[in-house]
Amino acid sequence: MKYIQTEQVLAIPEGVTVAINARTVKVVGPRGELTKDLKHINVTFVKLNNRAIKIIVHNGDRKHVAALRTVKSLIANLITGVTRGYKYKMRYVYAHFPINVNTVTVDGQDFVEIRNFLGEKRVRQIKIFDGVTIEQSANVKDELVLSGNSLEAVSQNAADIQQICRVRNKDIRKFLDGIYVSERGTISEE
Repeated sequence: MKYIQTEQVLAIPEGVTVAINARTVKVVGPRGELTKDLKHINVTFVKLNNRAIKIIVHNGDRKHVAALRTVKSLIANLITGVTRGYKYKMRYVYAHFPINVNTVTVDGQDFVEIRNFLGEKRVRQIKIFDGVTIEQSANVKDELVLSGNSLEAVSQNAADIQQICRVRNKDIRKFLDGIYVSERGTISEE
């Protein structure tokens, strides 16, 4: 069944400007600027005023109409990023061999370096995305804090760190070692 016209309205808070040019969304706010390319999703944007945008799908089937809400959520995440920012906290879990985590710079590129995971000699390195800052927690032992404006970059960095510390060829019920996301939210809580 085709839906003739389906629409969603997205409110824009004060201090944030949203510019859309050929389905490329650029959001500017107090924390910075984010851009998202949505050319792969066939939607229409109508600027109602400076505080609201209407997102429309014409003659869409069920899955195309479902993408409408996805586009709205993606733009809402960009707006949250430039107003409050995103923060993920990760904790080290180990039974015997303490995990050693440092941030290093190699040829101008920043990496997270993980040593002594399960006592292995192998050094694991994860590239840090642009706009993401990773630091050791000042008041909590064995905690890593990832923060930035882009939800995609911060969460992907956290996922990469968690994935590279998977236990292989052992019983994962017994070997619970790794670096896991313990908390996620925004930098400035409102």
